[in-house]
Amino acid sequence: MPKNIKVSVLGDGGWGTALALVNLRCGNEVMLWSAFADYEKILQEGRENVKFLPGVKLPTDLRITSDLKEAVDFGDVLVLAIPSQYLRDVIFRIQSFSYQGKILVSTAKGIEKKTCLRPSEIIRSVLGEDLPIVVLSGPSHAEEVARKIPTLTVAASGNLKHAQYVQEYFRDPQFRIYVQKDLTGVEFGGALKNVIAIAAGVCDGLQFGDNTKSGLITRGLYEIVRLGVKHGANPNTFFGLSGIGDLITTCFSKHGRNLHVGRELGKGRKIKDILGEMAMVAEGVDTSLSVHQLCEREALQLPIMGEVYQMLFHDKDPGEVVETLLSRTPFEEWKAFDFSSFQPK
Repeated sequence: MPKNIKVSVLGDGGWGTALALVNLRCGNEVMLWSAFADYEKILQEGRENVKFLPGVKLPTDLRITSDLKEAVDFGDVLVLAIPSQYLRDVIFRIQSFSYQGKILVSTAKGIEKKTCLRPSEIIRSVLGEDLPIVVLSGPSHAEEVARKIPTLTVAASGNLKHAQYVQEYFRDPQFRIYVQKDLTGVEFGGALKNVIAIAAGVCDGLQFGDNTKSGLITRGLYEIVRLGVKHGANPNTFFGLSGIGDLITTCFSKHGRNLHVGRELGKGRKIKDILGEMAMVAEGVDTSLSVHQLCEREALQLPIMGEVYQMLFHDKDPGEVVETLLSRTPFEEWKAFDFSSFQPK
């Protein structure tokens, strides 16, 4: 293997910028793509991502561009650090360029509206089924990764060699990467924890205590596993970094965007006003809609995520949501999961 590689990070949000810095630390040549030429100029001149990752200086050897073709041509690896709802548009543009033979690393944590596709499925639906795709996920806030705070993540791919390639070239002493093959489970864990984080934020906004929040997170994990296994995920994946690891971070961290949305909802604010103030995307909002659509298609009941959807899209009062959840008939805590859809590989 070469000592270093060329990496193009598509997306200048906080996470994309942090991954660009990680790769520079690893000795890779890195290009960061911004979707907007005017913001590229700000990044170039100020050498700081003031909008999405303030306080972190961007080294002069970090290449920055708003030319998507230039970025795609540059990288041996293309990191797709783009929110799920915008991913398809960028992928359609990449289709015109020379992406063949490059490993695509997806970092999005969401489920597309209407199609209910996971990020890797969106990519394959446009660029083809045989692409080498790796999903990078886990408890990894950009604000900490950029500042070299020790972080553990997981790279997943149906072809373990592709995951190991990312593990080899993206890791440094402060950014540890494990590998596994359950791409489906890793993506569902990363997406669904954002919905549960909104519910956890509502607990905070209503000034409930640790008992309530811990119970909610535990039952939320149950719902995440149920939906993931229904789609072929390995249940064990949800007890790893991309499952419970990411869930814990998202439900407690001061950096959590979805947690913030929930806290403001719990205080009685309207979702339109909350989102209107945010520079970054809270993926859990749109994912909540996608989960609702999946549950309707599959006749699946996920009470917590269902009530999050009601708050976000039907303006249901958070206090009424609590009453609805607590008035449900109690049953055996850990009902057997339906493993019929899971086929070990």
